Amino acid sequence: MNMKQRYHPSQILLHAVIGLLIVLTFAFGKYVAGLPLSPAKFQLISYHKWGGMLVLLLVVLRIVLRLLKGAPPLPATMSPLARLAAHAAHLALYVLMLAVPLSGWLMSSAYGFPVVLFGVLPLPDLIAANPALAEQLGEVHELLNRLLLITVILHVLAALKHHFIDRDGLLQRMSLRR
Repeated sequence: MNMKQRYHPSQILLHAVIGLLIVLTFAFGKYVAGLPLSPAKFQLISYHKWGGMLVLLLVVLRIVLRLLKGAPPLPATMSPLARLAAHAAHLALYVLMLAVPLSGWLMSSAYGFPVVLFGVLPLPDLIAANPALAEQLGEVHELLNRLLLITVILHVLAALKHHFIDRDGLLQRMSLRR
């Protein structure tokens, strides 16, 4: 497979790093949510926020790279409906990868808890403290996380289908190996 049929190596690396960060941050968030209130829980929540902000930053970088480098063409064997589904799924992934950390940041701001990246870089509050709104944003954040989880699972299943059933080389476009 030549380089024009593959993503740029920087895009491949970001894909892997962002995917791993999303899984880890999601799992860590679920773990922390189940803990009783304590100073340790607040510290763990700050780590979860760092993961979310890192995802947000890397997704913005990935979008910039996508605009600059483009994407390899989809396999010619894909039907127009499958192409449309692929584009819609990728758009959903990008929207959710931005919306999930932004909703968490909004929720944190509404609760009156600042986001301090890596414990040293305070990020501005996006909205004023509002406990009632914070509760609603918490529900939105959880719903968006579930939607992202479902979308990621479908994305992985589609990639596996292309690799094992269609055998159309689609998965190799994002492979770390040449």
